[in-house]
Amino acid sequence: NKTSFRYYYYINYLYLPNMSILEYNGGAVIAMAGKNCVGICSDLRLGAQFQTVSRDFKKVFKVTDKLYVGLTGLATDILSVDQLLQFRCNMYKLRENREIKPEAFSALLSTLLYEKRFGPWFCEPVVAGLTADNKPFLSGMDLIGAPVFGSDFVVSGTCTANLHGMCESLYRPDMEPEELFEVLAQCLLAAVDRDAISGWGALVHIITPEGVITKKLRSRQD
Repeated sequence: NKTSFRYYYYINYLYLPNMSILEYNGGAVIAMAGKNCVGICSDLRLGAQFQTVSRDFKKVFKVTDKLYVGLTGLATDILSVDQLLQFRCNMYKLRENREIKPEAFSALLSTLLYEKRFGPWFCEPVVAGLTADNKPFLSGMDLIGAPVFGSDFVVSGTCTANLHGMCESLYRPDMEPEELFEVLAQCLLAAVDRDAISGWGALVHIITPEGVITKKLRSRQD
């Protein structure tokens, strides 16, 4: 019928040819600061445009006990950048005989992306960690490593407008770990519910001086 033909024409000839390669696999990441703690969470969907391929694709990776990085964008580049970061951080640990700090890691990641600026990695990172005095550290970058530093929250992914709106509505300064978890979970789930190419569950990490609390969330499976 005419309705289905119009939908098919819109998707295949108008929308998809203009889709950014950063949106091809979908995804959403939020990092948020609390009181002597920081949280980072992501959705779990891996797609090929509007086709869902997997609902257990990790986008947040551990760097040290107090430092995590979230990567959104093209899935193949997410995995490649994660492996490259593991190598660089291991080399740093061997040379310096200490764990990398969040500030140094953010600079390392920015340099790593800028090195490939003429043929960039198609991913946009978010860095979340605790500094030496257990203060939250947040930074985000575009695909060529131009950094932005936040004191409250940083978002990345295919539904950044939704994520920004939810975070601005629910964020409060100096949240305890339990409250930070609730706010992060509500922000992510509400935002991805309004985005067709992200969602299908979420993974939340709360980083505290005592350790990391990780929780897996269920969400709409459609």
